[in-house]
Order: sequence, then structure tokens, then C-alpha cells
Amino acid sequence: MLRVPSEIAANQFEALKIQELTFVAYRSDIYPSKNEVFFEENAVIYVIEGEKRFTNTESDVTVLKGDVIFIRRGYYLMSESIDESYKSLVFFIEDKLIKDFVDQNIELFPEEAKVSFDNSALLVLHSNEKFGKFAESVLPYFKTKTKYLNQFLKLKLHELLLHLMEFDNGDNLRSVLRLIYRGEKEDLGYLMQNYYLKPLTISELSKLSGRSLSGFKRDFQEQFGLSPAVWIRSKRLSRAAFLLKNSDKNVSEVAEEVGFESISHFIKLFKETYGKTPAKY
Repeated sequence: MLRVPSEIAANQFEALKIQELTFVAYRSDIYPSKNEVFFEENAVIYVIEGEKRFTNTESDVTVLKGDVIFIRRGYYLMSESIDESYKSLVFFIEDKLIKDFVDQNIELFPEEAKVSFDNSALLVLHSNEKFGKFAESVLPYFKTKTKYLNQFLKLKLHELLLHLMEFDNGDNLRSVLRLIYRGEKEDLGYLMQNYYLKPLTISELSKLSGRSLSGFKRDFQEQFGLSPAVWIRSKRLSRAAFLLKNSDKNVSEVAEEVGFESISHFIKLFKETYGKTPAKY
């Protein structure tokens, strides 16, 4: 699993930062490239050249030159380059920057606006010539050194979001930006059902839920009657036991599928719970 932007490889990306936070990365893929990707921040991907496929359990989307895809923070998907010419600009936008943008342009986000964004789907937009010119205007900053880089990039961030809203005909993006601005918390039951098998830390899960770490642990204990770590371990081991009995997958494959990155740790916990090793089980 590749966590982005924190695990962006220097040999695959050129990156620009706003106050130490990755804002935009210019990428030329190593072809063929297929990665399971976890988005730590909201992301906007603009396809400069080539073709790429994004896949998760709900959707399979192929994007072409000129397409733009908006991905919510916490999204998990498989990305696969279709051809060796693929190049893209990837903008990472943390929630605070989005809240600042909405706050400064609040007249664009009326309270009565319908919330129409479907969290289970990727938001794909088809850009226009004007947006292509905007993307070109970002590229020189990878070469230009200026002490005002943070300020220039913040302006580019606002310009980026305004462009996207302009050709978002269904107002889906406007809706999701409004939700982020409100800071609404995720339902813990829905969140855990979708993520308990993923190799995420408790801190990452708390961030996805829209809570502080202490708030996440407190709300979790109240709702489930267990700590997050104990609940997740129990659910993963139960799923592993089911797979060992009802599939042809070996111990390593099962351990990976249920979110254990260490096979030896998986075997140890499984034996403690079920009284025998996964292989004997």
C-alpha cells in the first residue's frame, strides 16, 4: 500500500509544498505501474498525457488527457497506468486549506445548497482549455525559486478550486467542499465497516472520522464497548478464520487480506485466539 502524499518517492515526483505540506506534484509514471493507494489528503489529479485506471469496490474509472478527478481524503483505490506516456499533476489539499477557501468565498456556498456528492464514487470532471492554461501556469514554479512561493501557491490553490467549480455542472464539488467546511464527523459504524481490514493506524482512522485521537477513542468505546485496537483485532481474526476455512488462500494471502503487514504477528495473535496456528486451523 502506498500512502500519499507522505510516501511520494523522490524519483517519481517533483513536488511543491505550502508550509511543508505537499500541495502539487508533477508525475511521470514508471510503466507499467499498479499501486494500491491510500489518500491521506484530498486530491485533485489532472491528466496531462496518457491514460490511467482507478478502481475500488464501487467503481472502475478510466481517465484520459484533460480529465480531472477529485478524490476525498481517506479514499482507498487501485491505480494503474494504461500506457507509458502517462503524466499528471496531483494537487493535495488538506481540509484546513479547503475551509479557508470556503470561508473567503462563502457567498459561493449558500446554506440551502443541495448536498449531492456521493461518497462512494470518484468525482470525475472534464476540464476545458482555460484549465489547461492554469495547469501550464503552475509548471514554472517547479523551476523558479522565490521567497514568496507559499503565497503564490496559496493563490494557485484558490484558482484551482474556482476552476473546478466552474466546470462542475452538477455542483457535486461545491457540495463536498461545503461538507468539509462544516467539519462533519463520519459515522463510526460506516467508517469501520469499510476500513477495519485496511492496514491503517488508529491515528489515521481518527483523522478519517473527523475526530481528534482522544475523541475517536472515547466515541468508539461508547459505541462499540471496546477500544479500537481490540475491536479491530477481533474483527480481523474472525475474518481470517472464515477465509482459512472457506477459501483456497494460503496463510500469507489471508494475513495480507485482513490487514496484517507482519505474518509472524498474525500467526501469534491467531494462535492466542483460536488455540492453534492458522495452518493447522
